[in-house]
Amino acid sequence: MRFAVRQGLLGLVLPALAVLGVAASPASASPTAIVGHVYVNDNTTALNTIAAFNRHANGTLTPAPGSPFTAGGAGTGSDIASQGSLQQTSDHRYLIAVDGGSDQLSVLQILHDGALVPVPRGTVQSGGSDPVSVAVHGSLVYVANAGAGDTNYTGFRLGHDGRLRAIPHATFTLPAGSQPGDVLFNGSGTVLVGTRVASSQIDSFRVRRDGRLDPAPGSPFAAQGPGPFGSEFRPTDPEQLFVSNAHGGAGAGTVSAFGVAWNGALSSIGGSPFADQQTAPCWVEITHDGRFLFAINTASATISRYRISPGGSLSLLGSTPMRGQTGLAPQDARLSPDGRTLWVVDSGLDEVSGFSVDGGQLTEVGSSPTPLPVGAAPAGIVVN
Repeated sequence: MRFAVRQGLLGLVLPALAVLGVAASPASASPTAIVGHVYVNDNTTALNTIAAFNRHANGTLTPAPGSPFTAGGAGTGSDIASQGSLQQTSDHRYLIAVDGGSDQLSVLQILHDGALVPVPRGTVQSGGSDPVSVAVHGSLVYVANAGAGDTNYTGFRLGHDGRLRAIPHATFTLPAGSQPGDVLFNGSGTVLVGTRVASSQIDSFRVRRDGRLDPAPGSPFAAQGPGPFGSEFRPTDPEQLFVSNAHGGAGAGTVSAFGVAWNGALSSIGGSPFADQQTAPCWVEITHDGRFLFAINTASATISRYRISPGGSLSLLGSTPMRGQTGLAPQDARLSPDGRTLWVVDSGLDEVSGFSVDGGQLTEVGSSPTPLPVGAAPAGIVVN
């Protein structure tokens, strides 16, 4: 938070802040100062772990002491193929990770120095099989389970103790083979959506006060392109939803834009879907001011950049290639809280890439990429 300070009081206020231990802003911090952390779901077999990195003012990452940290369940050791397999709670106290190898969710407490501690009895069954994506709004948590024969969205409440408790009658069953790829809330927590990658449909629900779901009229909706994958609501407008369509073929990816009604009904915006001109746009991230959208193109190892109009239409600005494109297979992405850096998980080479952000322009930082722990099959990223 920024404070307006009268010039005459600066000499009094700044020393006081130093005494109280208030951190300097990234702009004024030394290049090596720790300004936050990056976490990646390693998705390791037998016992899943979370890699933790100190995030420095100059854009470099260094492993946090004690990293990687044990999650509690087991990973799959292979590509999760989803967005949001690692999420941070709204109060920034906890991480929630999918443990697809054991059909579980794990909750870890975030300590002040960035270290992680598993919550006692914080690993629970996901309510289905092969959990792939988590949505969080306040104490309400939903998980998308993609496993054959047990595919669904299941709801939980997160207690003050960091434990997840299933909400009675809050499981919405999906058809076999739907392959959910992402589940997420809008900014107000009144609408939940989920993508069905295999059937090219989008589920949309009105969220009840008790946490249960009412399907929107017309749900599931056509995705406007094959393979709807990553999705995000516009941070500045909970009534606009953007979804990447990954399976259009070489150079034929698209991003769809939808208006979202109070009851969760979706309607097309402008000339949606909008051309990506790249291959397999799978993950989506929108700048905090809602002005620009980045689509991560897994097959072409590029990041497409769009300007978002006030009405929600997209204008393609171009695509930024990732350094060392061969074999990268970039996936989930997350902006830093100040919006100055975009971090991308490279699942093919088990790395994390970083890009400085200037409006709708991206420049890969000099120290990028940063290797992940040996044995990682990474998916899901959180930046704080």
